[in-house]
Amino acid sequence: MPSPNNNLEKRLWEAADQLRANSALTAQEYSRPVLGLIFLKYADYRFSLAETELGLKGTDTGSLVKLQYQARGVLYLPEKARFSHLIQLPEGSDIGKAINEAMEAIERENEDIRGVLPREYQRLENPLLVELLKIFNSISMDIEGDVFGKINEYFLGKFAMTEGRGGGEFYTPTSIVRLIVNIIEPYHGRIYDPACGSGGMFIQSARFVEEHQHSATKELTLFGQEFKDHTVRLCRMNLAVHGLPTEGIKQGNTYYEDQHNSLGRFDFVMANPPFNVNGVDKERIKDDPRYVLGIPRADNANYLWIQDFYSALNDKGRAGFVMTNSAADAR
Repeated sequence: MPSPNNNLEKRLWEAADQLRANSALTAQEYSRPVLGLIFLKYADYRFSLAETELGLKGTDTGSLVKLQYQARGVLYLPEKARFSHLIQLPEGSDIGKAINEAMEAIERENEDIRGVLPREYQRLENPLLVELLKIFNSISMDIEGDVFGKINEYFLGKFAMTEGRGGGEFYTPTSIVRLIVNIIEPYHGRIYDPACGSGGMFIQSARFVEEHQHSATKELTLFGQEFKDHTVRLCRMNLAVHGLPTEGIKQGNTYYEDQHNSLGRFDFVMANPPFNVNGVDKERIKDDPRYVLGIPRADNANYLWIQDFYSALNDKGRAGFVMTNSAADAR
């Protein structure tokens, strides 16, 4: 039997082929509409599970019904915003407009992600959107780990390696993230990731807490920072679809900006920062209190990142992070 990941990759390849052949999007632009549709599919999957557990129907509405879903860490979905509704639309209808309206409806009902979801579906032709909906409807959402990160990594890895840094900017393999989480054991407290990508560290930390029969939203407070607006939106979408708060995810260049006033503030730090970055302006950071151990002479940011992690911990804090092998040589 093929694994869920193999099925996912097969369907993503089909979607990528459709986008390459039938849209004007560049490889770097593929991920946004795709992630939006995966967001709708995964949100509908979680909503359906909660709907069954609560004994409700999709047509049940009202503030009390909405609160019941949100108490389970599930985004409330109006009927027209459900993937199961979109997949049944007549092929002659304006599918792009319907998907855009679905995104708007979700944001109205879930203030935490207002302004985050993509809206460019009317740029795509109806037949292409119909085919994409069919492809994603066949993907099982019972996939472990950071689904959004895996998908973004896939698109970047297959089609955009020559245009960008690649998938590692967004995604750390689930096995690595789980190893870090299991070592530092974030049962309760503030978690900080200053290079948070698509939020995989947060997703696995929440899963760890829930595996120990506690509520992640009650036990954990999440703080992240990312340089690019696209990645901030990606992370917030990912957290939201897993029922986690998103207000702690901020945009900023971590070398120069400390959006969370991080000094000594956090119980846990987890990160997979970009490796071997050159060109950080040392003059701009020479008086930054985060770099308490001094500015490395080498033109390499690895030890700046390690100091970011170190300085953000409180007296009993623990950090787990991914770093290139070459960081073992301080030069």
